Amino acid sequence: MYNSTICSFMLSADYILQPRMVVVRQSSVSCTLKNQSVRIGHCTKVPRNENLEKLQHGYLFPEIERHELRHLRMYPNANVIDLGIGDTTQPIPTLVTSSMVDFVRGLSTVTGYKGYGPEQGEKALRKAITVAFYKDFGIKPSEVFVSDGAQCDITRLQLLMGLNQKIAVQDPSFPAYIDSSVIIGQSGKFVDETGKYKNIEYMTCGPQSDFFPDLPTISRTQLIFFNSPNNPTGHAATRKQLEQLVDFAKVNGSIIIFDSAYSAYITDDSPKSIYEIPGAREVAIEVSSFSKFAGFTGVRLGWTVVPEELLYSNGFPVVHDFNRIMCTCFNGASNIVQAGGLACLSLEGLRAVRSLVDYYMENARILVDALTSLGLTVYGGKNAPYVWVHFPGSKSWNVFAEILEKTHIITVPGSGFGPGGEEYIRISAFGQRDSVIEASQRLKYLLYLQEN
Repeated sequence: MYNSTICSFMLSADYILQPRMVVVRQSSVSCTLKNQSVRIGHCTKVPRNENLEKLQHGYLFPEIERHELRHLRMYPNANVIDLGIGDTTQPIPTLVTSSMVDFVRGLSTVTGYKGYGPEQGEKALRKAITVAFYKDFGIKPSEVFVSDGAQCDITRLQLLMGLNQKIAVQDPSFPAYIDSSVIIGQSGKFVDETGKYKNIEYMTCGPQSDFFPDLPTISRTQLIFFNSPNNPTGHAATRKQLEQLVDFAKVNGSIIIFDSAYSAYITDDSPKSIYEIPGAREVAIEVSSFSKFAGFTGVRLGWTVVPEELLYSNGFPVVHDFNRIMCTCFNGASNIVQAGGLACLSLEGLRAVRSLVDYYMENARILVDALTSLGLTVYGGKNAPYVWVHFPGSKSWNVFAEILEKTHIITVPGSGFGPGGEEYIRISAFGQRDSVIEASQRLKYLLYLQEN
């Protein structure tokens, strides 16, 4: 089948990710930087944040964009299909955009103008979020904090918890969990031999364990980042698995930071919220987003739930500190965008955005069917818009490069999500239908050529 012998693109993974050392000398001043070019000039006496120096390479998705731009320079007439970065492609429903347009027009009137809003979000939207997503789980509007996106909230939560915490992450997992830990100073040194940071607990979540960590073997950490459905594998944790996770957190006195950004894509009976699990209010924070279910990737709107029952070791409520973080570091989500979010959560709006979810999941089905027909082992595509494809014995950056070179399709190398992603690539179903069909045909042709 598809093996390492066909992965011989001119740029190896080592070359792609190799940190560069640039030294600039001017008079008696030396400026030394990693992973970026500098221009000759005056250097201050302010040292670089040593934590940023620990980052091993550029953030994954801008790195993918750089490869795409380089490919386009080499093949300017190529019809490149981007199934890499998980960016939505379908238009936002008119009902939602009309609500934002109406709000904008109102800003030009005396009666419709609004300035600063509550840092925690508009009351109507906070209430609508609790009704739409947490109606049966006891979540109050006062426990919901509206923001400019889940990824931003992940960093705010790191700021909230501070550098003296140790974190656990799924392996593979969304890279922002690890990168934010590195930047804030939690991670310790990077160990080349393992491809891991010393002070981060990597919870292996591969197919051999049904994409769930072997919890009895996991060391205690203060924070556990857990994403379900998982990006990149597409696995949605079962109720039994999340019950085990909550029990594990209780026994260890840990806090779960549960990322449910893809919960709208769940098609089976897997929990869509950690708060479906009894006792989760005492150990879990939930982060979520409008980006992927409503097409708000460029509009930017998300939320975080911090229950009143969640307490620090000294008994102080975490929600009070997170409120302070939001008031200090954030001036509130755009009131225009919040008007759109409120429209999304109306009965008509929920039906409209549901059609977007269905569209992308049909794309995922097309990709899964095409890849499995080639004899490849494929995961995901059932409860998330990502397809996780295994290429045994191959380096994921080499598979990425081979596919890009031979088919002009952008994917994402699995190792970008952690050591557990090696030998895999992630393919996004966030594309136009005709592009997804065309990509499936190109991939079939590539694999046919390799076999013959």
